[in-house]
Amino acid sequence: MKQYLVTGYDYTDAGALQRRMNVRPHHLDNLKALKESGNYIVGGAVLNDEGNMIGSVMIMQFETEEELEAWKKNDPYITQKIWESVDIKPYKVAVV
Repeated sequence: MKQYLVTGYDYTDAGALQRRMNVRPHHLDNLKALKESGNYIVGGAVLNDEGNMIGSVMIMQFETEEELEAWKKNDPYITQKIWESVDIKPYKVAVV
């Protein structure tokens, strides 16, 4: 499988954090399913100086680019306008 470093940057409007918190359970449910299928490796929230979530970083893996695109079209943080932008780079997890 091809691995990817996914970095999502949240919107910065006044309602962004509350919107994220409302959608978060759906995003986590989606990730649980992706973990079961072997697509989700690890991830977590990026925090600001106050400890509030302002983005996400995940390591994902997919067999094809089409599977990656399908995930992007369906992730709640994308469809519900939590992430203003998403940066995806090829990645290789070090095996130690």
